[in-house]
Amino acid sequence: MSQLVWNGLFVGSFYALVALGYSMVYGIIKLLNFAHGDLYMLGAFIGFAVLGAAGGVSAGMALPLLLFVLVLTMGVTGLAGVLLERVAYRRLRGAPRLSLLITAVGASFALEYGMRAASGADPRVYPVRLGGTSLEVFGARVTLQQLALVAVAVLLMIGLNLLVTRSREGRAMRAVALDPKAAALMGIDVDAVISRTFFLGSALAGAAGVMAGAHYGKIDFMMGFLIGLKAFTAAVIGGIGNIPGTMLGGLLLGLLESFGTFWLGGEWRDVFAFGVLILFLTVRPTGLLGERVTERV
Repeated sequence: MSQLVWNGLFVGSFYALVALGYSMVYGIIKLLNFAHGDLYMLGAFIGFAVLGAAGGVSAGMALPLLLFVLVLTMGVTGLAGVLLERVAYRRLRGAPRLSLLITAVGASFALEYGMRAASGADPRVYPVRLGGTSLEVFGARVTLQQLALVAVAVLLMIGLNLLVTRSREGRAMRAVALDPKAAALMGIDVDAVISRTFFLGSALAGAAGVMAGAHYGKIDFMMGFLIGLKAFTAAVIGGIGNIPGTMLGGLLLGLLESFGTFWLGGEWRDVFAFGVLILFLTVRPTGLLGERVTERV
């Protein structure tokens, strides 16, 4: 039982990091950015390129180097997210939501197959693989590297929540999410706030991509597709647009997958996860912590 809980929390921390980008962008401009999962893939490949350029790494330096690459990758994927918003979404902000949704799907395919053209279709083995001796904690077998990855994920999520709830930038984000026209009249640069939101969400997705590559040891150009859908599921479970709810949704989805795999078998894992999505959309479409809102006309 303890092992199932740990496995669920470990995978759920990745889901939560990626889902936060979905939730932030939806909260600001009501866009389901289906290209967001591919920024996770882009982060994994950026980390792969940087670690490959660094050459051989000793076992003792693997984790410090990975943390440096993590920060670098967050900056690059954050800028990629800003570029994506500027090129693909900004001019369509006033368009029907279906147009934005189709554009997001197109951007997703462009990122996936652009990476396929650049790096090839074959999976790549990550230059740094975090293994380590396992320890027993409350009956579960974990490694120090796994604990470090989860700690980094939790710190990033806590930092984002503090930024949004306690800083001036966070107040601007919440004002734009509530009413962009009124926020602009109050002197807030709406375009800049939206760009910074895309930067933060994309940076978190890039961090998750590097951590996943280092843990699982293999990456490919389609790796962002499924986790993007899982992150969307996590955001829906917790309450899309609600940052604490999204974190909770990611962890809960990881736990549901872990126990569902144990009960039904690994081949049913994705069926179980998306079945939960259908259930929540049917029974509680606003999610666990989401609030029911009235659409203004």
